[in-house]
Amino acid sequence: MPDAYEVIVRTLLAVIVLFIMTKILGKRQVSQLSLFEYITGITIGNLAGAISLDIDSKWFLGLISLAVWIACSLGIELLQLKSKKMRDFIDSKATVLVRDGKILEDNLKKERLTTDELMEQLRKRSVFKVADVEFAIMEPSGEINVLLHRENLPLTAKHLGIKVAPEKEPQAVIMDGEILDEALATLSFNRGWLKTELDKVGVTVENVFLGQVDSYGQLYLDLFDDKINVPVPQEKATLFATLKQCEADLMLYGLTTNNKQAKAMYEECSKQMEDILDQLKPILMR
Repeated sequence: MPDAYEVIVRTLLAVIVLFIMTKILGKRQVSQLSLFEYITGITIGNLAGAISLDIDSKWFLGLISLAVWIACSLGIELLQLKSKKMRDFIDSKATVLVRDGKILEDNLKKERLTTDELMEQLRKRSVFKVADVEFAIMEPSGEINVLLHRENLPLTAKHLGIKVAPEKEPQAVIMDGEILDEALATLSFNRGWLKTELDKVGVTVENVFLGQVDSYGQLYLDLFDDKINVPVPQEKATLFATLKQCEADLMLYGLTTNNKQAKAMYEECSKQMEDILDQLKPILMR
């Protein structure tokens, strides 16, 4: 029985030490391992297991071994931050697999990658023709990034010469039926405003699983009951339609009046309204 207590104590100690050391190594150690970090992770896990179960050995020696591995890992990361040559040596360089629609067979063999595996990675990025690819590069992490020929890239607002207003991070103001006052304050809103918005769609706070407000003050709701459809906010679209109608009315008044002074005034107002709509369109038509 004393052995069982010792194993429990050793295991709890190993868990605490592993947690602390993982925090020291940082998120990169968990999210995207290099070759050395992968080896370090396996070794640290084995050492932690040995500390927990090997009651014949001295537990502090295992901790010393763990500390040495962590120190080596941190030292190598520091070298990588300071030296490009060390980064290239430890993590290796990126390899071009496809250039201008042509597969580089020698680089494919160098990375021990088959044509089927390359095509699989391209299909994962919705690319089914090698000829459509400008560049396909294997990163040191093993991930393959693809750049399509310009004519095969998705059309964006920039290609059309349209300026789009910047988008800020939406704020969750309701979560699990509870109002988040801090998020409301960040948006300069209060509970009274939120209640008014909920009343517009006939929903109570208790029925909302998640409520988000975008940077333009529109509330989007996800309810606990997925069978209930919540109308999408239409304030911006309605405002744009109203302003467009004003522009059309001004233009019509200018065409129908016989008074030269009034015609010039209506035409000038119509032109000003058109300029205003051009500036507001990126915001109101998101």
